[in-house]
Amino acid sequence: MMIRYASYFIAALLPLLLFRWFAPASIGEIDFWLLWLLAMVLVSLPVVYAEIALAYRSAEAPLAGMQKLTREADASSLWRGFGWLAALVSIIIAALVVSGASTGILTALTELNSAPDVPSFAIAVGLMVIAVLLSLLSVAPLPIGLGLMLIGLLLGVANGLPNVAFAMTDISLSEWARAVALALVSVGAGTGLYWFGQHLVSKQAVTAVGVDNHNAQKPSRHHATQEYRATKLVLPIWILQLVVGVIALFISGMALPPIGQLLYWVGVLFVASYLLHYSTQQLAHKFGLLVSVLLTFVVALLLVIAIPTNWLVGILVIISSVAVLLLSVFAGWQMKISHLRKSLNFGNEAFYNLWRVAIRLIVPLALLLALIGWVMQWLS
Repeated sequence: MMIRYASYFIAALLPLLLFRWFAPASIGEIDFWLLWLLAMVLVSLPVVYAEIALAYRSAEAPLAGMQKLTREADASSLWRGFGWLAALVSIIIAALVVSGASTGILTALTELNSAPDVPSFAIAVGLMVIAVLLSLLSVAPLPIGLGLMLIGLLLGVANGLPNVAFAMTDISLSEWARAVALALVSVGAGTGLYWFGQHLVSKQAVTAVGVDNHNAQKPSRHHATQEYRATKLVLPIWILQLVVGVIALFISGMALPPIGQLLYWVGVLFVASYLLHYSTQQLAHKFGLLVSVLLTFVVALLLVIAIPTNWLVGILVIISSVAVLLLSVFAGWQMKISHLRKSLNFGNEAFYNLWRVAIRLIVPLALLLALIGWVMQWLS
């Protein structure tokens, strides 16, 4: 039951997790909201379609699936880098939010006059150990994390929403860069999380059928294939991202009371554990489960200890953009048209053609412009 809704939990959680890192300075800028909405339509939506299509075609998790798909398309092993980058992006996101959680929890305890006499990085190390242990629970921490975060945010709402003064400002490449980052990183497009979620559902369905019933289930499985449409999976995820994203934009600058902060950041820790579980499962395809758990823990720990939070944000933007670029070019230019058409199963050929134009041209161009915008912002 939980596995079936993992993708929806992620779609609701990532905006709540990450909008605070990209949005606060732009909350009142109407043009930023419009650019974000444009990026959601032109960039995020085609990429989520691509993830679901590749998940259906490969019937594997992202790392193993990319190996299968590159062999099928007779494409270079370079494109398999998406699987590795997607696993790395999830570790970076986990490190970023755990780092934020250590600061937030320490701040809340200080306000409650209960702060321990230890540096924040030591708290971050302890929280990362807890997150890795929780990652062994697979999908189970997601609803717990969502519940705790929502309770914390509701306590903040009870204290009053921040006053937002809306105004139009000048549009720039830097603003477009932030909008694209918000539309991709904060909704998980290109991280492989929705691909992985779809794989878990398919794996659970196959397990439920069982080997003994394999032949008996062939007609019903054929019927299910006929009924499959990517849109039935993608649109609910994307609409949920959009709704929660708007809410997250409004409340991203909201001040939480100490108890609300504690509940929110403990919830964040539960969500981070799923991100670590995802990366571990990807790496386990190559290294085995035990080595993958240790590798994920070591990389996440190094990121938390050695790299400042604002640097983590920059690293996240760059690596996630490169990962999405690899995914879009592979899906748009390397995959066979007939394979993608079957995997998407649009009811109208015009929709498929629109998606193909978007994934081949619009998404790469938008990403390149966003990267230029980030470089200009960092240089200034």
